[in-house]
Amino acid sequence: MEFIDLRTRLERTRGEIDARMAAVLDHGRYILGPEVAELEDALAQYVGVKHCVGVASGTDSLLIALMALKIGPGDEVITVPYTWISSAEVIALAGAKPVFVDIEKTTWNMDPRLIEPAITERTKAIMPVGIYGQTADMDAINAIAAAHNLPVIEDAAQSFGATYHGNKSCALSLIGSTSFFPSKPLGGFGDGGALFTNDDGLAQTFRQIRVHGQGGKHHHPILGINGRLDTLQAAMLLAAFEHFPEEIKQRQEIGALYDALLSEANLPNVQLPQIANDSTSVYAQYTVLSPEREMLQAKLKTADIPAVAYYAKPLHLQPVFEKLGHVPGDFPVTESIAAQCLSLPMSAYLSDEDQHRVIDALKA
Repeated sequence: MEFIDLRTRLERTRGEIDARMAAVLDHGRYILGPEVAELEDALAQYVGVKHCVGVASGTDSLLIALMALKIGPGDEVITVPYTWISSAEVIALAGAKPVFVDIEKTTWNMDPRLIEPAITERTKAIMPVGIYGQTADMDAINAIAAAHNLPVIEDAAQSFGATYHGNKSCALSLIGSTSFFPSKPLGGFGDGGALFTNDDGLAQTFRQIRVHGQGGKHHHPILGINGRLDTLQAAMLLAAFEHFPEEIKQRQEIGALYDALLSEANLPNVQLPQIANDSTSVYAQYTVLSPEREMLQAKLKTADIPAVAYYAKPLHLQPVFEKLGHVPGDFPVTESIAAQCLSLPMSAYLSDEDQHRVIDALKA
């Protein structure tokens, strides 16, 4: 059993992928070829926004968003310490300071109640993260941001395709950002990412920044990066996107079966993921909490079942952010969840049989 089954997905889409790649090789437009615009149009329509801008990675999408907002040295951006490092890394790379706020005990996403006390005169943006496939409480976050005239960047690397109050992830704030890293819900076959917005000016700036700030041939009015989504990756993503709605449905069915099997097993000291009312998850990971994580992980390993502790060491305790001055105990909910989290095998093609194997191993 694989932790994330990428092989089955490839086998089911191989013919479409091969045809898409062959078309690119035939027309030879490898940089910003027609497939990039085709993918952008399809994703913008899917999300329900005016603009989608394809970029080289999810990390680049966040960095480009910060650059477009002119966030830099002396500025602060509020985010969470319980996520992959790129969410805070890009803030530091832009020259700004990541300011962490703790997460909710239920959804494990940014706790809106803690945002306002963290806002200072240096705060320039708020960046919630949709952990494990579920969005944060965006209405509450947007309301606080609006009261302080702050933009919100939704980091939806893990939650692309999820819904919140009937609206899709990446359409919930000024800027939405996602990743097409292979393990993500809409995974590509290498690196890739995208930005989403209804703001015409921001969309134009995103497009400039991804090509070294170019505003015309040999004309560079702003600084940028080499952050384009390449044509071959866009072509493969177009093939994958054809199956994305069905894969979301399958992920949600797998998540529901995990819920049912774990509830029936009644394992002591195991907390299941909680999905907020009027929200859906795309289950980028299916993660449980247990103070006996190492024992559970050992049981799974004995049965040749992979399981991973995402994220066992929170960002505020990472050596790279030592200068922020945080110590253990600063973010108690994050630290409690980091000490207990265990992600079980999850993909759109995980079989019922394999799920039963996982539960049997945990019960052993």
